[in-house]
Amino acid sequence: MNNKPSSIDDMPVIFSYTRAQALEDGVLVDLTEWAKETGFVIPVACTAAVWHEYITPTDETRELGQSERGRANDVLWMLYVAIRRHRAGNEPLLYQVIFLQKPRKQETVTLKAMCGPGDQGEPVLTIMKPNED
Repeated sequence: MNNKPSSIDDMPVIFSYTRAQALEDGVLVDLTEWAKETGFVIPVACTAAVWHEYITPTDETRELGQSERGRANDVLWMLYVAIRRHRAGNEPLLYQVIFLQKPRKQETVTLKAMCGPGDQGEPVLTIMKPNED
């Protein structure tokens, strides 16, 4: 009697972590509604690291008019432009965004965007730091 699975599809799932769980847990931050305004037609999220390090302004920069909405718009718009220029396969896309990190100090940051399958196999975009996956 052979009880071995005939393919990986027949093997039991030991653990799975869905995109929905990552959004609920705060590992990912949903940017989909703001992304729609930029022209995206699929769900878009960023990692918590991108959200906290770049999209959330410091108290100093908030006093200068910086906001999550404005900084997220910069991230999304620069991604939109990079995608329009890139138009290649499904490898990760690196692109740059300039952030005001301190008064009178701008920083050019490289971000990575990946398009992959969502929980139901639908296309989704995830924005992350280059060292994240």
